[in-house]
Amino acid sequence: MDSIWTREKAAAPARETLSREQIVRRAMDLLDAEGLAGLSMRKLGAKLDSGATSLYWHVQTKDDLIDLVIDEIYGEIDVPEPEPAGWRAGVTLFAESLRATVLRHAWLPEVLYSRPRLGPHAMSVGSGAIVLFGAAGFTGRDVDNAMGAVMSYVIGSASSEVSVRTTVGETGRSMEDWAREISELSQSGDGLDTAPESHLQWPSGTDLDTMQDEAFTFGLDSLLDGLQARVER
Repeated sequence: MDSIWTREKAAAPARETLSREQIVRRAMDLLDAEGLAGLSMRKLGAKLDSGATSLYWHVQTKDDLIDLVIDEIYGEIDVPEPEPAGWRAGVTLFAESLRATVLRHAWLPEVLYSRPRLGPHAMSVGSGAIVLFGAAGFTGRDVDNAMGAVMSYVIGSASSEVSVRTTVGETGRSMEDWAREISELSQSGDGLDTAPESHLQWPSGTDLDTMQDEAFTFGLDSLLDGLQARVER
């Protein structure tokens, strides 16, 4: 696969004042506001008060631009050292940081696994995570497998949250109103001959964010319990 990370960076003309960093930052803002469908070199050039020619000195294609933005986002992810808190606390902080990052950039799950992760920030995150899982006692390919299991859980969970929020947002309702409607529907049992006690009941005084946080933590703890048991065996 052709990638901006494997090509030599072209030198921009001396008179060029636009920097790659400026382009990446504004592209990220545009993606966060309008998603992948809203990003184009023409629109980005207009946001930067610059022609498309200036952009092409720094990025050849839209895919190049997305690769650069993804790597910039990897720089937002915190990967702590395994000491002094221990590998499990470190992995938990890493997972929570990754989840928060995906939730900030709702378009990210669409491209995260389809683009090569060869940029400096992505490589740094990967190296830090390898240290964490190595400290847990995993060796060889199991280090990558354990890291992949955690990342897949986090990204899948956060992607589901993003999807729900995006869909509900398009209806003009709040997340709280939507969740209460689902809870009321499930409790009514309409259309169900045998309706078990609803697992979607809305606990009094509990907001949706808290419920999602609790669900994420439950899943993560269960996964880490399994990984810990595996490495101890």
